Amino acid sequence: MASLAIIMPAYNAEKTLPGVFARIPPHLKDRIDHYLVVDDGSRDNTWEVMQELAAGIERFVPLRHEVNRGYGGAEKTLLQAALDRGADHIIMLHADGQYSPEKLDEVIAALDAGADIVQGSRFLGGGALKGGMPLYKVIANQGLTFCENLVFGMNLAEFHSGYMSYSRAMLDAVPFHALSDSFDFDLEMLVCAKILGRRIDEIAIPTIYADEVSHLNPIRYGFDVLGVMGKYLRGHYRTLLDGR
Repeated sequence: MASLAIIMPAYNAEKTLPGVFARIPPHLKDRIDHYLVVDDGSRDNTWEVMQELAAGIERFVPLRHEVNRGYGGAEKTLLQAALDRGADHIIMLHADGQYSPEKLDEVIAALDAGADIVQGSRFLGGGALKGGMPLYKVIANQGLTFCENLVFGMNLAEFHSGYMSYSRAMLDAVPFHALSDSFDFDLEMLVCAKILGRRIDEIAIPTIYADEVSHLNPIRYGFDVLGVMGKYLRGHYRTLLDGR
């Protein structure tokens, strides 16, 4: 059976982190080999909360960045740590609880069936607005997604969900440490998968908007996405992969 790791970047997540672990389906306890969480330079008590969780959860590995390295930087640390521990499948949850641990069974099934990337999409099934996503975010998300599908020659429901999962084979094929340290890291991984002809699966996930604090600057992120499209058209990612 494939080795499975759950990874989680945590930034100022002292209030929400325990709740995410409480929602992981109990029947998956024996299937998950590692829980890897990195405190990415938090200014609250996230590290202390992680220590408490580690004391009560088997195979919980707390990691720490003394200085914030950004979303992509935290993800790189976690992916490498999971690979170093022999993980075959790596699934990322978010410490704010916005992406449903209750959908882990479907993600694992897709990975077991041969997917190289599994992305949880809030736009499959049309539940984004019902789940509380603000209208302006729906419009921005789908506008960018339309452009990305056109530029990349893909047909994804969205490109901007952080509910991402990777196979070891995918990560071994991509020099992911050379990718962005910001929120466009996952988009770059999707682009690399497309170039390599790797299998990308999407599953429908519920949209959850509560009182969490977003650390994403939407204007900067939009320009970062446009930057990825520009680099793709210039052949940057093909060159990167060819030099692997």
